[in-house]
Amino acid sequence: MSGSDIAWVLMSSALVWLMVPGLALFYGGFSDVRSTVNTLAMVLIAIAIGGVLWFTVGYSLTFSGNGPIIGDLKHAFLNGVSMTQSTRGLSIPDGAFALFQGMFPMITMAIIAGAVVGRMNFKAFVMFLVGWMMLVYVPLAHMVWGGGLLAQMGAIDFAGGDVVHISSGVSGLVLALLIGKRQHVTQLTAHNMLSIVIGGGLLWFGWFGFNSGSALAANGVAILAFLNTSIAAATAMLTWVMFDLLVFKQVKVSGAVSGGIAGLVAITPGAGFIEPVGAAITGGVVALIVYVATTVIKYRMGYDDTLDAFGLHGVGGVAGGLFTGIFATKALSGQTGLLAGGWHLFGIQIAAMVVTIILSVMMTWVIAKAVAFVTPLRVDEKAEAAGLDLWQHGESVVTQIQTTR
Repeated sequence: MSGSDIAWVLMSSALVWLMVPGLALFYGGFSDVRSTVNTLAMVLIAIAIGGVLWFTVGYSLTFSGNGPIIGDLKHAFLNGVSMTQSTRGLSIPDGAFALFQGMFPMITMAIIAGAVVGRMNFKAFVMFLVGWMMLVYVPLAHMVWGGGLLAQMGAIDFAGGDVVHISSGVSGLVLALLIGKRQHVTQLTAHNMLSIVIGGGLLWFGWFGFNSGSALAANGVAILAFLNTSIAAATAMLTWVMFDLLVFKQVKVSGAVSGGIAGLVAITPGAGFIEPVGAAITGGVVALIVYVATTVIKYRMGYDDTLDAFGLHGVGGVAGGLFTGIFATKALSGQTGLLAGGWHLFGIQIAAMVVTIILSVMMTWVIAKAVAFVTPLRVDEKAEAAGLDLWQHGESVVTQIQTTR
């Protein structure tokens, strides 16, 4: 066991956890001011759901057993998980590994909220997340990182292109389509730029642990992943700002932050598998793709992805996965990317993303329909028109002045 590796993984776990309140602030700044508390609640509840389910059965079903799609319950309630030794050939104990991996379902479920805030019943959303984690996240994580089907195929996903971003973005879009568009859109621009900048900054900061921590050691791979994360995000931000200048003749702060996050999403699947030049190209090109997806295609196709969960994470995750298949090097990933003639890996990456999309679409539809039998997916029209904060939570970010006689 290595003390430095353990310290880095523990710190990375804390950084990934910090991404959830960071995302709450980021989404909250963009949301309707009358539904900001609801937005914060829908993001933060992922910490509770993810934490409890991961401890009880999630970790075991993901990283125990050798089934192609799902594991077993050998380590339910972390039974038999050592806090001092590793059974995985790592320099960190199994307990540290379980802790780090347990932060990922939290941020993944939180992303989905961005597609449906402002109109989805909070109780229904909580029920949906419980089913989604067990039927979408856990099987995908097992198939990619737990030695399951996609890992056996040879698919590579360093920190969560398939498992985190594509799954959450696609599921968010399906859920948004099932629920329908917002009926009362009263706010067309972000209402709290400070919240967006602080939240985006916390996301960016936490992402260093998200990607670099996935090396599971304080080593050269962690350094490369950290460096690639910084390069891709910076390149993407600059690309987004340049296109804002070209299109709007203005630099939009909200756009700059969104551009940085697009780059972070893009580099996630390949952070430890590609060289820095590839990271820069990935960040710049994917930022342009996401820019078009969120500013043009979204409106022409007419779907109401409220805070661009699909545009940023679904589209960005797919594009990032493709670029991983292009720029991966044998020295870093063990496989040769398309740029060096590795057609096989590129094809496997596409196949893995297709499996991820199909699973996400099918199970999201099934879970949403099942929840709808218990409670309405959508709030009533009166609550939506008034804003969800007071109706669903009895709290508001807007100061309420009461007078008494």
